[in-house]
Amino acid sequence: MNRVEGRLFYQKITRRSRILILQNAKIDIPYAVVGIDLPDESVRHLSNLGLKVGASLKVVSKTPTSAIVMLKSSRLAFDQSILNHVDVTEEEGELETLPLSELKVGEFAYVDGIYAINEAKRRLMDMGLTRHTKVYLRKVAPLGDPIEISLRGYELTLRKSEAQMISVVKVDSKEKK
Repeated sequence: MNRVEGRLFYQKITRRSRILILQNAKIDIPYAVVGIDLPDESVRHLSNLGLKVGASLKVVSKTPTSAIVMLKSSRLAFDQSILNHVDVTEEEGELETLPLSELKVGEFAYVDGIYAINEAKRRLMDMGLTRHTKVYLRKVAPLGDPIEISLRGYELTLRKSEAQMISVVKVDSKEKK
């Protein structure tokens, strides 16, 4: 997003919600970056890390002098020197989640949560299905059970009943890269 697009995005956002600095952001609420008030070299470096105007982020944890921020599937730690110069606003609406079993063949998604109980949840997590893990639905059996997914460089086959307990957020086609 160049400066002109950034300004248009900023104007569109400022009409509907209030802006605050990232230092004052609350934990586990999705925010959109509306401005970065730092030198061009720093803005370029942050952009390479994924923090740019229009990016979605969430504060994972926070101390009085620093914060850990989740950008897509990356966790970045920033101190006050950066947090005080990044303007954000709350994102409108929640991310649309759906069960892994409802994903179509060939689609990518990020795991949002696992809603199984005790042993089943532990087993799914041991297989590598943890929050913010990118998964790709490779195959679905003719009757819909089982399904085959790819994650972290390997293939995994799940029963449909297990896939229904895994909440995912679909990745837009332009975000697959």
